[in-house]
Amino acid sequence: MIFYRKGPKPPKRGQPEGAVYDFEDKINFSVFPSLQGGPHNHQIGALAVALKQSMSPGFKSYAKQVKANAVALGKYLMSKGYQLVTGGTENHLVLWDLRPLGLSSALAPGGVRIGTPAMTSRGLVEKDFEQIGEFLHRAVTITLNIQKQYGKLLKDFNKGLDNKKEIQELKADVEKFASSFDMPGFKMSEMKYKD
Repeated sequence: MIFYRKGPKPPKRGQPEGAVYDFEDKINFSVFPSLQGGPHNHQIGALAVALKQSMSPGFKSYAKQVKANAVALGKYLMSKGYQLVTGGTENHLVLWDLRPLGLSSALAPGGVRIGTPAMTSRGLVEKDFEQIGEFLHRAVTITLNIQKQYGKLLKDFNKGLDNKKEIQELKADVEKFASSFDMPGFKMSEMKYKD
């Protein structure tokens, strides 16, 4: 599905009066035969199903929960003194700015993009996302301590990861937390092989 402007352009200096957008032919040609090449019924069907589902009350409540979870995670991270790229979030993403912690190299990413839909699908709500924020805070604290103790070079930093008690504790806590939520589509109680 492609959205584009049609009709007259707003008046601008250097353009003839009454000029219209000419995107339609260019877009149509770039899609067919260039990209699409023919009717892809599986894509058409998938789009139809997705649009139908997005109109259901269940999806609307899910979308509201996704946004509420993102807001809760963002607020928790900010309460721990971290910065978000936009000072908060108004959608399903949290853009966590890590540059204030010293990540300033062009080779090292300056942040983390955290999406909340997948975790919301497992039944997590705001208080659960606060716990996720705590896990993230613990992970950053552990890595900053390792970096302080062993150095910033990757080979030195990797030495600090070996047999680190705090990492093993964090791993166990995350696994325990995550295993308390069912995966969408099946339940442990219904599985034939539970191990």
